[in-house]
Amino acid sequence: MGWVLLVPLLLLTVHTAVNALLLRRPRRDAVSGERVAVLLPLRNEARRVTPCLESLLAQRGVADLTIHVLDDGSTDGTADVVRSVAGDRVRLRRGVEPPAGWLGKPHACQQLADAAGDVDVLVFVDADVVLEPDAIAGAVTLLREAGVTLLSPYPRIVGSGRLVQPLLQWSWLTFLPLRAMERSPRPSLAAAGGQWLVLDRAGYHRAGGHAAVRDDILEDIGLARAVKRSGGRIALADGSGLATCRMYDSWRELADGYGKSLWASFGSAIGAAAVVVPLLLLYASPPLLFMMGWWAVAAYALGVIGRVLSAAVTGGRLFPDPLLHPVSVVVFAGLIVRSFHLRRRRSLQWRGRPV
Repeated sequence: MGWVLLVPLLLLTVHTAVNALLLRRPRRDAVSGERVAVLLPLRNEARRVTPCLESLLAQRGVADLTIHVLDDGSTDGTADVVRSVAGDRVRLRRGVEPPAGWLGKPHACQQLADAAGDVDVLVFVDADVVLEPDAIAGAVTLLREAGVTLLSPYPRIVGSGRLVQPLLQWSWLTFLPLRAMERSPRPSLAAAGGQWLVLDRAGYHRAGGHAAVRDDILEDIGLARAVKRSGGRIALADGSGLATCRMYDSWRELADGYGKSLWASFGSAIGAAAVVVPLLLLYASPPLLFMMGWWAVAAYALGVIGRVLSAAVTGGRLFPDPLLHPVSVVVFAGLIVRSFHLRRRRSLQWRGRPV
């Protein structure tokens, strides 16, 4: 049994190391002469939008940058906070309710893209993201250097969820061949993080924009696939040196956030089981088998090494979080089960809207 665990774990850990070496990163202090529109959709973000706005207003290195903000039916005074912080330095619009067949975020993003005008690059940013002053210039420069239509620079995740949140970066570093994904035209081989997306505007429209993913819970991954279907290319990058993202402030927020979307990541309960069961066997079972021999300790160590590698190249914590990797995988499996349960009960909601 030992080799059944050790061989795939060794291969996956080596793959993590290879991806870590190949991982793209935006350059610091880059300069871009392009016309860039930053697009910020907001719904009930009065409590946390200020750091994001201040970081956008402090951007440098872009010759022509406009900031477009859409208040998507907020009831907490979000628009007032935007006016107080940014005044007339941003273009604030009030969104309209999504029509039938549209989910809220894709509709908000589409309204912003339509309002951006004749620019070269669209930069979508969530309210929980805080950018360094040279972040947008660096990301736009990398978009062109990589020759892709869509660039997803993943920010450093901060705040609650230390058991679960690092699995996001670890998962794509461990299981996704990054450079093969860039070269492959297959839409199924795609990943993206909607917290910060950088797109060539012409390529965005060729892909159908957010209208192509109007009813997609995972609109970020859906948009990446739409770009590929239209002949474009995509790339992931480590944006941890230029951006932070505080996705959740409590365990309840994290559970609700994962609950609304995890079911959509797998397509079906069978698809979820095909992923979760191997994860549990490979990464959660070794500590339970320590008494059976050295191979169980080695299997656990390989899982920890993979997490350390992931943390080292994405701005994560090197200690003690990787040591709890088996626990993280078990908690993640529980969140997946909960997500499917909520889906069956038709009780999924986000930001006051049914999902």
